[in-house]
Amino acid sequence: MCCDGFCSVANKMETNVKETDEVEKLKSKFMSAWHNVKYSWALKSKTAFSRNSPVFLLGKCYHFKAVDDESPTESCSAEALDGDVVTGNVDGFRRDFTSRVWLTYREEFPALPGSTLTSDCGWGCTLRAGQMILAQALMLHILGRDWTWSEALTLEPLDAETWTSSAARRLVATLEASIQGERVQVTLPLCPAQGGAEEADSYLQEAYHRTIVSWFGDGPSAQLGIHRLVQLGMTSGKQAGDWYGPAVVAHILRKAVDEAADAMQKGISVYVAQDCTVYSADVIDSHSAWTSSHCDPQGLNTGATPDSRAVIILIPVRLGGEKINPEYLSFVKSILSLEYCIGIIGGKPKQAYYFVGFQDDSLIYMDPHYCQSFVDVSTSDFLLQSFHCPSPKKMPFSKMDPSCTIGFYSKNVEHYERIFNELSKILEPSSKEKYPAFTFMKGHWKDYELSMAVEKREWPFIRDSRKAGTTSGDFVLL
Repeated sequence: MCCDGFCSVANKMETNVKETDEVEKLKSKFMSAWHNVKYSWALKSKTAFSRNSPVFLLGKCYHFKAVDDESPTESCSAEALDGDVVTGNVDGFRRDFTSRVWLTYREEFPALPGSTLTSDCGWGCTLRAGQMILAQALMLHILGRDWTWSEALTLEPLDAETWTSSAARRLVATLEASIQGERVQVTLPLCPAQGGAEEADSYLQEAYHRTIVSWFGDGPSAQLGIHRLVQLGMTSGKQAGDWYGPAVVAHILRKAVDEAADAMQKGISVYVAQDCTVYSADVIDSHSAWTSSHCDPQGLNTGATPDSRAVIILIPVRLGGEKINPEYLSFVKSILSLEYCIGIIGGKPKQAYYFVGFQDDSLIYMDPHYCQSFVDVSTSDFLLQSFHCPSPKKMPFSKMDPSCTIGFYSKNVEHYERIFNELSKILEPSSKEKYPAFTFMKGHWKDYELSMAVEKREWPFIRDSRKAGTTSGDFVLL
């Protein structure tokens, strides 16, 4: 009887566990369906751009109103900002913006480390913004700033006017698939074949492009994918589903790039500023750490020389107290007008964005809050359309959250010296701005005998999300 009773209890416990698992799986499916609806259906109207004001996008200046041939740069030069000027070229801006790598919420990918989550909807937007700034640095490093995707102008805008009908169909398909336990398959048109005299060069550039996108795939094998970033976050107490601030993401990105195994990524490293201070000697050391060949076994160019490597400089800053300080507007404009700026991991309270430019007093950004289906990037012909955004968004500077991370790309030591000189001038405090957003110091971090070594507090600014309340340095993500 005792044995039978024990077996009966064990069977009941096993049954309860199975029922609990089934409930959790069903709950997960419905949550996935809800997130897919929430972040696919709620689309904004088209973004309006002025034809009378210059538009800056990661160091390039566009003007949508054609001007006289005698003074083609008049409108942009009035701003006294660096950057290449392109006048009367709306399609040029669209092509440039759409060519940037867009990384958004995804659903139905393999479960994240230490969890059953198969989507990052509702919590992963800062990680996605971090992936986008890193992707831009890699595109700049490997393909150069002038590269644009040949299919950029073929994508349809993601706005309410052009997307409502397809969103409705997606809503029905998602709910049906969640109930049936099936994955929604989204069919997109194949890219037309390229041709012409420069076909070989275009093919090689497209191979680079596709390789970079694959590094950010949503699977355990992707070296810079969300699975890898979540895994690195776990070493400091973060779990899948937790909130991440822009400073924390900067340190996660540094670790991910340091540990990346791909030969093309060995020619670049990430430096994260400590306490809003860039230590020049440490950046120069990062430049000098590259010793391997500048080409990988497949012959792909890494962009580095045997005695130098490029450095991504990430600077976590706070531009105000509880709210953004309006005196920093000119500073942010100056930063985004620089050709070596790779953007800003920022956003507004409760939402993270990737800021890439501005027009007048509004920031231009890429929005990760859009749920898309999993794409298997391990295949050689995976579709690229969902990794590029044809619809730029604008936001008033006054709504920006003060916590952000600014990014720069430094090709070599000589390039860094130029960055140092130009940024030092921009950072000179004016009569209104009493304190610069960040500073440069000549020397090593350790030379200043800070109270805590880098390795002992590898990721500063981190907070325990399980404690009541939030810190001013973290986003409260939707």
